[in-house]
Amino acid sequence: MALRLSSKRLYAAIASPRTAVVSSQCRCYASSASAAVASSNLPGAVKESITRESSLHSPDPSESSQTARLVNDQLPFMVPTYVRPPPMFQKGEGCYLWDVENRKYLDFTAGIAVNALGHCDPEMAKLLGHQAQTLVHTSNLYHNPWTGTLSKLLVEKTLASGGMQTASKAFICNSGSEANEAAIKFARKVGKVVDPSGAKYEFVSFYNSFHGRTMGSLSATPNPKYQKPFSPMVPGFKYGTYNHIEGLKDLVTDKTCGVIVEPIQGEGGVNVATPEFLSALRQRCNEVGAVLIYDEIQCGLSRTGRLWAHGALPAESHPDILTTAKALGNGFPIGATIVNEAVATKIVTGDHGTTFGGNPLGSRVAHYVLTRLSDPELQKSVLEKEKVFRKHFEALQKRFPDVVTEFRGNGLILGLQLTQDPTPVVTAARERGLLVITCGTNTLRFVPPLIISEAEIEAGMEILGDSMSAVFHQPVEVEGTKGQQETQ
Repeated sequence: MALRLSSKRLYAAIASPRTAVVSSQCRCYASSASAAVASSNLPGAVKESITRESSLHSPDPSESSQTARLVNDQLPFMVPTYVRPPPMFQKGEGCYLWDVENRKYLDFTAGIAVNALGHCDPEMAKLLGHQAQTLVHTSNLYHNPWTGTLSKLLVEKTLASGGMQTASKAFICNSGSEANEAAIKFARKVGKVVDPSGAKYEFVSFYNSFHGRTMGSLSATPNPKYQKPFSPMVPGFKYGTYNHIEGLKDLVTDKTCGVIVEPIQGEGGVNVATPEFLSALRQRCNEVGAVLIYDEIQCGLSRTGRLWAHGALPAESHPDILTTAKALGNGFPIGATIVNEAVATKIVTGDHGTTFGGNPLGSRVAHYVLTRLSDPELQKSVLEKEKVFRKHFEALQKRFPDVVTEFRGNGLILGLQLTQDPTPVVTAARERGLLVITCGTNTLRFVPPLIISEAEIEAGMEILGDSMSAVFHQPVEVEGTKGQQETQ
């Protein structure tokens, strides 16, 4: 530790002040710093440490850093459900984050597809402050001006967008998992009404899906890593193969009350459902009287260039229930379950509820965010930015033909499939000033803020290329794969 401190002081003494820049400018700076170190009489280990740090825009904080002191002070009081990388972020603006060491990072993760309008949107910040001084919470025992206003906007925008043409009502909650829990309960209730014997209770979901961590949504997430520690799951759940039309007849039966599917699987690897599969799934649900649920918690709210990822499908392929969250609050926790009239008429007072869901503060924020995200110009720009990403993916595939096998997704929910574990790439990118996450098996996931500029995409992809070169051409540059957090 003393050696590390000494090297950092010496590094500061012999090198000129570093500015928050990336890529080619960093390399020029690194070159001059490295030359100065090489000609010094410092011990070899110190030289190696200085040279490495001078080549990186945002080297992970050391064990003697202010960040480490804060983390070590807090960790003993936190349930160890996460493994986080070393940086601690304290400020955000637009598509950038700053850590407590004042290092700047370009964010291709958007809080896992949450901060669609970027970090600390100015108008949202003003609105939060105003509403916080007006009314924050009353509970659902009473009316407030914003729960119903948001519900109305969700239904109206959905209908106008070409998505879910039977949308009728909305239930406002606090998160994606809660939105899916409501959907599962609503489907079970419909099954009870349709068949009072109780035989229509089974629920279908698909492999590689992710629907949440509460017991109902977890039971619909057939991943042993998530399910095994908490087994047994809620009874009645069955799992099928995504995009496998031939298996639907045996999978979805007269006992099935509900089917939940992501039009684009996010955590599972950015896998896109084919229109034919979703159409066949809708048809099979009609045949057996099952409720069809589209989980658009990650892929919805204009991330694909349409308000809803299923919006390009014909109306006869639309769901009975649509769930959303993540981007709906742009960082403020809120979710919604949109239902058609056939479902709504089966739900009565007392069937479901929430203490915080639909509070005036959250609902007003979501009303603003939804208005912004439903803007046709924003949606058009998402498709243009997708082209920029794909251009760079093609270049990376040519540059690393043995590593990059394919890329997939729509809009700004994209996946780059690798043949190797991408975690070292995540580490290398972070230490060069770019945040990117993984999903599925060996997949890099790209879910940046929808407001990201083409210039920012260009800068980020240059960093990614440098990072992949460091990992796959010069693997010794990457010291470790510290703290790749769990995907969602």
